[in-house]
Amino acid sequence: MIAATDVLAYAIALGVAAGLPGPGITALVARSVSGGVLAGYAMLIGLIVGDLVFLTFAVFGLGLLAQTFSSVFTIIRWVSVAYLMYLAWQFWTADRQEITTADNSHKTLLMAAVTGLAITLSNPKAIAFYLALLPLVLDLSNISVSVLTTVLAPVAILVLLFVGSVYILGAISVRRALSSAKAQRRLHRTAALAMAGTAFSIVAREF
Repeated sequence: MIAATDVLAYAIALGVAAGLPGPGITALVARSVSGGVLAGYAMLIGLIVGDLVFLTFAVFGLGLLAQTFSSVFTIIRWVSVAYLMYLAWQFWTADRQEITTADNSHKTLLMAAVTGLAITLSNPKAIAFYLALLPLVLDLSNISVSVLTTVLAPVAILVLLFVGSVYILGAISVRRALSSAKAQRRLHRTAALAMAGTAFSIVAREF
C-alpha cells in the first residue's frame, strides 16, 4: 500500500504543476472562451488522459521504454512538433467567434479532446513533472498496478478535474468581456505563441 502522506504530497505536487500556466492551460482557456463549457471539458478530458499516460509510463519505467524504443519516441516528438505548429497557426489565424453559437457537435468535441491529449503528450512541463519531480515525491519502485489504478490514477483525475474546472469556469465567467474581436485575437495569439514555444522547446532538446 501507499501512505496517506505520500498520496497527499502527490496530489499537492500535481495540483501545483497543473495549475501553473502553460500551453495546456492557455489552450484550455481559449477553447472554453470560444467553444463554451462542453468544449472546455472535452479538451480537459484529453489533457487528463495525457497525464494518465505519463503517470502509467512513469510508474512502469518511462526511461527504460524511451531507451528501448528510442526511434519511436523520436518520431512521436517530431509529429508532436508538427501538430503543435499546426495548432499555433490555427490559433493565430482564428477568426472572432460569436459566444452564443458554440459548435458542440460530436466531431468538434472529439477534436477538442484529441487536441488536449496531443498538447499534454508534447508538453515539456508534463514530461518534466513525471520524469523528474514525481520520483522525488513517490518511490515509484514500490507502486503496484493496484495502487496505480485504485489510488494514483483516481487522485490524478480528481486533481486535474478541479484545476481544469477552475480555469474553464473562470474563462466562462469572463466570456462576455472576451467577446470582442480584439480580445479574442489577443487570447488566440497568446495560445498560438504557447503552442509554438512548446514546439520550439522540443526541437531545442533534439540539438
